[in-house]
Amino acid sequence: QVQLVESGGGLVQAGGSLRLSCAASGRTFSSYDMGWFRQAPWKERAFVTAISWSGGSTYYANSVKGRFTISRDNDKNTVYLQMNNLKPEDTAVYYCAAMPRRFWSPGVVAGTKNYDYWGQGTQVTVSS
Repeated sequence: QVQLVESGGGLVQAGGSLRLSCAASGRTFSSYDMGWFRQAPWKERAFVTAISWSGGSTYYANSVKGRFTISRDNDKNTVYLQMNNLKPEDTAVYYCAAMPRRFWSPGVVAGTKNYDYWGQGTQVTVSS
């Protein structure tokens, strides 16, 4: 069982930055690949980025590539999402999720159904 708690969301102007954190409970954090997803009003939850259990592999949605950076600290049981050059279309509730580590592939890590545990989400609002 893994419990995830996101923090760091807020209101920011376009072009600004935010850093989201996701703290995980339990001693097996390093057994999980981690992902960030987001859901805008009236839209389905969408993949943003993912990181392998070791931090050695990452994958990004095209819409955030070059602006967002995912990282993790297994000693602190925390995964981070650094978001730079934010745009109004980045406005959404951001969720972190945990997936038991498996063969790494973009198709797997981008699929919401492959994640077993989810946080409650944190709101990010980007004003124009």
